[in-house]
Amino acid sequence: MSDKFDFLGFRIQWRRKRGTDKWHAYTFIADRPIRQLKGKIRALTNRTSQQKPWDVLIRLNQIMCGWANYFKHAVCKAALSSLASFTWHRVISWWMALDRWKWQDVRRRFTDRNGRWQRFSTDEIELFDFQAVTVRRYRYRGNTIPTPWNHPNHA
Repeated sequence: MSDKFDFLGFRIQWRRKRGTDKWHAYTFIADRPIRQLKGKIRALTNRTSQQKPWDVLIRLNQIMCGWANYFKHAVCKAALSSLASFTWHRVISWWMALDRWKWQDVRRRFTDRNGRWQRFSTDEIELFDFQAVTVRRYRYRGNTIPTPWNHPNHA
């Protein structure tokens, strides 16, 4: 465990907990799954693609939701934020090329009256928000895990 290693898409390594002298095993998202996800997003949002935005958003949501739910047990808030930004830029540039919009058209369509950005949507299908995923890392439970062997009347 002194060196990091990849297992099932996670990178596991020993790190010192910030502010203490204690060392813990941390799980991060490995580099390969991130590259693969970006490749899928690039393939769906190719600038020469003539797919309907509704179909693209549905497929993107399926891929990103499943991916985020699989990796939500890792230390991944920064990675999810980076992927959300990457996806946003890809979808915007694809949509601009598809509908031949200028930046002013994009701002007019996807901002409210106060100038705040709205979620990308078409026909009530919104783009999945990576940053809305709650990251739940494993907590050590020790003796609170119920086992059948502690009971004296075990048959």
